Amino acid sequence: MNQQAFKRRHPGSGRGKAVRTPKGRQVDPTSLAEVKNVLGERPRRRDLLIEFLHLIQDKYGCLRHRHLAALAHEMRLAMAEVFEVATFYAHFDIVPDDATPPKVTVRVCDSVVCALKGAAQILTEVSARAPAGVKVVPAPCMGRCADAPTAEVGHFHIDRCDADQVLQAAQNRTVEPVVPVYPDLDQYEKDAGYKLLRSCLAGDQNVESIMASLEHSGLRGLGGAGFPTARKWKFVRGYAGPRLMAVNADEGEPGTFKDRFFLEQDPHRVLEGTLIAAWAVKAEQIYFYLRDEYPAIRKILQREIDRLDAAGLTRHAPIILRRGAGAYICGEESSMIESIEGKRGLPRHRPPYVAEVGIFGRPTLVQNVETLYWIRDIVEKGAEWFAQQGKDEAKGPRSYSVSGRVRQPGVKIAPAGTTIRELINDYCGGMEEGHKFKGYLPGGASGGILPASMDDIPLDFGTLQKYGCFIGSAAIVVFSDQDSAKGVALNLMRFFEDESCGQCTPCRSGTEKAVAFMSQNRWDEPLLTELGATMTDASICGLGQAAANPLLSVFKYFREEL
Repeated sequence: MNQQAFKRRHPGSGRGKAVRTPKGRQVDPTSLAEVKNVLGERPRRRDLLIEFLHLIQDKYGCLRHRHLAALAHEMRLAMAEVFEVATFYAHFDIVPDDATPPKVTVRVCDSVVCALKGAAQILTEVSARAPAGVKVVPAPCMGRCADAPTAEVGHFHIDRCDADQVLQAAQNRTVEPVVPVYPDLDQYEKDAGYKLLRSCLAGDQNVESIMASLEHSGLRGLGGAGFPTARKWKFVRGYAGPRLMAVNADEGEPGTFKDRFFLEQDPHRVLEGTLIAAWAVKAEQIYFYLRDEYPAIRKILQREIDRLDAAGLTRHAPIILRRGAGAYICGEESSMIESIEGKRGLPRHRPPYVAEVGIFGRPTLVQNVETLYWIRDIVEKGAEWFAQQGKDEAKGPRSYSVSGRVRQPGVKIAPAGTTIRELINDYCGGMEEGHKFKGYLPGGASGGILPASMDDIPLDFGTLQKYGCFIGSAAIVVFSDQDSAKGVALNLMRFFEDESCGQCTPCRSGTEKAVAFMSQNRWDEPLLTELGATMTDASICGLGQAAANPLLSVFKYFREEL
């Protein structure tokens, strides 16, 4: 082909007056102006990407491709980088530019407790009867297991719902959260609130003596790991600053709702514990990471943190409220830190641990909501007051999130080491009418399943491992003779399959294969046992490592169903 013919075939090639056309997705000036208007004067920092995605979706009801391109341009990021973050989180609704977004989205919880209470039928009925413009999707646990079944219309939750209630809320566009009555700053201060923090900031308290009280009390991380709190503080203080702190309020474990309980009932006790912890380890900033399923708590925290700022109580460590976006994996501390940095919530390889290399590479103290809740009481009332509330060798009171087939579900504050028999009979009013106790989850979705015959095991750290289970965040789900242990285990494995971050093959493929095999009438025990062992031994983080626990529990304790 001669040169003239080549240029006719390929205009713009070669030198001279070439015809140049832009490559890649082009930024629409109107979309860029809209994005700039939404972001306002906020700094265009990389760690704010998820916050900006929330702001755009809050404004327009979805994330259009043109807005994602404009956001990438505005933040000087690659479009792929923005898109991979937006698609990682379940609560971002990404639609093509020419598509009509739903007027309202209805989420029906299909996790284990809601499933026991008939969520599948509600989802089917709402999907069939939903009017035009209403999007209906299944959703994982919303932290409202005591009031199952639950649905969410926009950000409005409907507890103990039926299909008619959900459809009526969707038709009426009832989408705003209901903020519960709670003790605000004025009420909290009337009960000596922030007296301890003020004495710390004034130099009247000794850090070493406070940490000694925490150590003698036996306070541990109550998000699931159970690491001694005082020891963690010492580790973080031992690394060179600047240091940061993160509060993990992203409880997404099916059956867990204790953090919601504490933040709704007494938010300032948690906030005071947070500010004392930051003072003790000399953290310069606090990132409060709250799951997106708690919109009412977000309003509470925004309001009360602003008041604390005005009162000068956060000068030593400003509190930055960060909003999750629907990813269970972000309850794992390194995944949460990745999300705080505006990235996909992929677990980090360890070591180094986050106490040394955490947010932005700085030493970071990560604490659970319930752990922080007890700090003020331990310091003011003494380590012995806390420690002596446990049973036998267990230390302290413990909040048990109890749900399922009991008469009075809810958060039960009981001595650490309380048994399931005591929780059901003494704290929950017994089993539901017509239901006979068959089994229970002692530690949420990943904590395994035990039969009713093992109802005298103290529920505390270290007491369940020999049975193939663990206490975790003390999410207790009770099921009855009318329920199937195989069905419960399959529901949990589907949850893990959906929530796997996909980073490692054993978890990503293992959970998918396990669901396929467990969906069959007959379970292949050798194959599933080998698959479970592979996930346990080779997965990067606790999701994959613990995903097989319910499955293996069925083989061990519920063989009559096989």
